[in-house]
Amino acid sequence: MGTLDFSVLFRHSDRFIEGFLNTIQVSVMALIGSFVLGAILAIFRISPVKPLNWFGTAFVEFIRNIPLLLVVFFFYLGLPSLGISLDGFVAGTLGLTIYTAVFIAEAIRAGIQTVPRGQMEAARSSGLSYIQAMNLVILPQAIKIVLPSIGNQFINLVKNSSILAVVAGMDLMYFADIVNSDTFQPLSVYTIVALFYLTLTLPLSFLVHYMERRFGQSDAEARKPKGKPGKNKPAGQVTM
Repeated sequence: MGTLDFSVLFRHSDRFIEGFLNTIQVSVMALIGSFVLGAILAIFRISPVKPLNWFGTAFVEFIRNIPLLLVVFFFYLGLPSLGISLDGFVAGTLGLTIYTAVFIAEAIRAGIQTVPRGQMEAARSSGLSYIQAMNLVILPQAIKIVLPSIGNQFINLVKNSSILAVVAGMDLMYFADIVNSDTFQPLSVYTIVALFYLTLTLPLSFLVHYMERRFGQSDAEARKPKGKPGKNKPAGQVTM
């Protein structure tokens, strides 16, 4: 029966650290890229320009209904047939970015639809173009509403980054597989990997919960009815 042996971490610390740093790198790059792409797709989804609307809808529905592995394989194995060769790290990062972006797009779209329609009408009547109104007025409100949901997608992104191991993406799981093949201690190796992932996902999870509580409190305060004049007067005050 296998036992936990954390000395594996110290004996192969260089591989674990390299994989961990690469996982952080791909997560940050995919996080930024998926957020930007997701915001663009969300705008396309609600755009009054029909071609943009059709493209955004078709793209989101196609990507969200196929496996992440298939998206990554498209960049890693499919593009070489077109004369475009990408290494596992780049292919995995692109696949992860695009796959996460469609879910972020749906979250942002839901947030945009909760913003009162009058906000856009007021922004347009003040002289702003559609893009300016969306960027300056609508999107900031929508993102604030769905920020906890987007945070959950970022947590999923970090966990899904392990897909890079399948295409030799030099991530944490890739090096963990190498260490396991050298040591034949899967219980110890993958327990250590789980702890590495927890150091990334737990702080993000706490941050998401904090944002949910913070925004929930601010929304509750905003909805709280204001006191009427003449109420809650200090003792002894005379109302004329």
